[in-house]
Amino acid sequence: MNDIDFILTELRSISEPEYLKKMAHFGIDISKAFGVRVPNIRKLAKQIGKNQELSLLLWETRFHEARLLAIFIGDYKEVGEAQINAWTKDFSSWDICDQACGNLFVKTPYFKSKAFEFAGAKEEFVKRTSFVLMAEAAVHLKKEPNETFLSFLVIIEREAYDNRNFVKKAINWALRQIGKRNAFLHQHAIETANNILAQNNKKANWIALDALRELNSDAVLARHDRL
Repeated sequence: MNDIDFILTELRSISEPEYLKKMAHFGIDISKAFGVRVPNIRKLAKQIGKNQELSLLLWETRFHEARLLAIFIGDYKEVGEAQINAWTKDFSSWDICDQACGNLFVKTPYFKSKAFEFAGAKEEFVKRTSFVLMAEAAVHLKKEPNETFLSFLVIIEREAYDNRNFVKKAINWALRQIGKRNAFLHQHAIETANNILAQNNKKANWIALDALRELNSDAVLARHDRL
């Protein structure tokens, strides 16, 4: 199943008009979308298997579901810095950004340098990529040292003023995930949230207050007590 036209036809055949409306409701760019549920795209990806060459070709079609499929069949071991840069510049939807970060980018040796680099970007989804990488790293990279996340907290505090919807939600996500990683980082995440509140910037308050609600919850505190 390596024919692009065949794959696009297959995606169209499993599309659902009502799901397309649901995608739009959740802020997903549907300007080039069919309306295919993610589990169905993953099922198709499983049939195809890992195929980096096909992944790159699917990405170039610019169709939303084709790009999700490209992410799912991509081989992170073959993803280089140039691909990360190119794909990130193409992001126009939060779900594409998040899936690329979680399935591919965070598994590469470049995740940390890109988190730093993209944090100061002007483009909303490029900047979101920075903080999604931080959040995904906090969840999935079990061997990553605390020092990495301490350096991320500095950036989170610095960039918390950015009130653009898809940026602030990613910053908040990163702060919460870092704080839930272990008791040591929990303490520093709490401190970071309080430092954000001390900025007296109304645009930054939501990021801090929402994070503090979760980080101070009984569930999170009990989890750290058990560790």
